[in-house]
Amino acid sequence: MSLPNHFELLHCDGAARSGRLTTPHGVVRTPAFMPVGTAGAMKGMHWREVRDAGTDIVLGNTYHLMLRPGAERIAALGGLQAFTGWNGPMLTDSGGFQVMSLSELRKVSERAVTFRSHIDGAKVELSPERSIEVQRLLGADIVMQMDECIRLPAEPGDIERAMQLSLRWGERSKRAFESAPDGAMLFGIAQGGDVAELRRASARGMVDTGFHGYAIGGLAVGEPQAVMLAMIGEVAPILPRDRPRYLMGVGTPEDILEAVARGIDMFDCVMPTRNGRHGVAFTRFGAVNLRNARHADDPRPLDAESAWPSTQGCARAYLHHLMKAGETLGAMLLSEINVAYYQDLMRGIREAISQGTFEQFRDRTRADWARGDITPR
Repeated sequence: MSLPNHFELLHCDGAARSGRLTTPHGVVRTPAFMPVGTAGAMKGMHWREVRDAGTDIVLGNTYHLMLRPGAERIAALGGLQAFTGWNGPMLTDSGGFQVMSLSELRKVSERAVTFRSHIDGAKVELSPERSIEVQRLLGADIVMQMDECIRLPAEPGDIERAMQLSLRWGERSKRAFESAPDGAMLFGIAQGGDVAELRRASARGMVDTGFHGYAIGGLAVGEPQAVMLAMIGEVAPILPRDRPRYLMGVGTPEDILEAVARGIDMFDCVMPTRNGRHGVAFTRFGAVNLRNARHADDPRPLDAESAWPSTQGCARAYLHHLMKAGETLGAMLLSEINVAYYQDLMRGIREAISQGTFEQFRDRTRADWARGDITPR
């Protein structure tokens, strides 16, 4: 079954690409960063702030949502967009990564993975078919195939077994997805750990199956950045030029810049909101830890030239005070500042690619980071 294409490639600058992905709930400008709303909520932020920051698409988590409040309940309430109040595009992951990372008691078989819920200990089975069913019930614009993601480092034999299983699960996911007349999309996932040969084999097998878009999974799970970038370099040239490419779970601003330079179009990560809750702000001049005592008497804003009101208008001393006092407002402000910074970075990347100046933009962005408190990595 050949799946229709919803992606328009607009500009290329070297391997870097900008494009437009059309979904049932709106258009996604790429390269795009998806903030993570794990359980149908963005931690510390209202959806209005997420949208105002420049976000086109967000991510919801299949594992968490199917356990609570339940996919069937969400479907009965109109789907994720109606349930949450986010009226834009939404991607849901397959749930496989959370099963592996959150469930100590689990069993992987050819048919499915069975595990104990981290909420109440109930036994749950998640198969490729059930993962697709859950994501369709949630009403996702972009649905991910079921895969097995293992942490690195790992033995080559274990990596190959998981990669081959993920390919077979990808075929089953596609059959379960069918034609999706509502315009939703199905993405396949390339696995293969840190073994170049396995990464290439996974990418070729995934392309042979055929998906609306292609993701690279199983990275940013403990390996050095150089390994992650090398694996992207193995996979990206194999993927169809006219389909979107998604690097799952990544990452830092520098990771994003480097991955864009290698042809990646989409990203997601909990880092903007998680770091915000821990007192770290991402800015044009690098990451700033507002818990440090040196900010206690600093009246300067994080960035006086930022278009985001909280970045421009809140003194570092005030943000420091909020974090030291344990005030919820501190985590909220830093979370919105970080999401706004990530979206501003993506906007700058897209503009630079369209103008053929991506390399200059990358060099200038790195130079600005080096002038700040802490560099991104």
